[in-house]
Amino acid sequence: MNGIIVLNKPPDMTSAQVVARVKRVLKAKKVGHTGTLDPFATGVLVCCINKATRLAQFLTYGKKRYVGTMRLGIRTDTQDFTGRVVSTEPELPMTDQEVHGAFRGFLDVQHQNPPAYSALKHNGVPLYRLARRGTFIQKPARRIYIYGLQVLEISLPDIRFEVCCSAGTYVRTMCADIGDALGCGAHLSELCRTESGGFSLDEAIGLDALERLAGTGKISNCIIPMSIALRGMPHVSADDELVQKIQHGHQVTREEVTAEAEETCPWIKVTDSQGDLVAVMNSTLSNGVYPYACVFSD
Repeated sequence: MNGIIVLNKPPDMTSAQVVARVKRVLKAKKVGHTGTLDPFATGVLVCCINKATRLAQFLTYGKKRYVGTMRLGIRTDTQDFTGRVVSTEPELPMTDQEVHGAFRGFLDVQHQNPPAYSALKHNGVPLYRLARRGTFIQKPARRIYIYGLQVLEISLPDIRFEVCCSAGTYVRTMCADIGDALGCGAHLSELCRTESGGFSLDEAIGLDALERLAGTGKISNCIIPMSIALRGMPHVSADDELVQKIQHGHQVTREEVTAEAEETCPWIKVTDSQGDLVAVMNSTLSNGVYPYACVFSD
């Protein structure tokens, strides 16, 4: 019971509530996830089970893909439909060309101001708790990447869109900023994450289906092994001697790693002859050796 489960998060549940339910269903010791979704949002929530919780650091920072709907003409304090309306613009005179132009302008965005209603902390307190008390903290702008952004449908006041972005990007803030660029304001009214860490919605399972599988004893059918979960990571298959060396914490040099593990990724995954994950190493050499990021004992 060590691996990854790709869940299709339902609406009206926090990510923490989903994790707690998975933990109860699987009777697992540890369960974690690799990227929070707002309670109203749906879609891919990657859950790490038991030993695989140590892989969360490698899965958190991959690209995220979302399909969402923004509503023009209404600004809210949370930048989504759950918040308090702070302004309205009844007239929306913009053309489809202007909408497409505003979206294209955000492909070049490289920094974003985190919203006041977020889980980021100030002096150990989440910003959303402070905001609810009337104290609004503005964190410094953070570097983000928008890899792809396209309009799927325009039916004013609603615009359906798809965005591919880096971890840490607030889609609701992007919607609010696009609304400001159009001069009318906007908020996020619907959001579904369709991809996270290389896992897509097509391979996700719902919570109810997960419970049914657990009841039939076939839960292993939906658990992705740890070695397979690290998709796209350069791979080294180690012989028994190298496995023993790694598990005892001895240094590994470039000469002991095959040419397959070039520096195309921040990390290298190492598996044994059975295909089980042994370790993850940093792909950048330090004093002639590969530093360990994570080692799994036998």
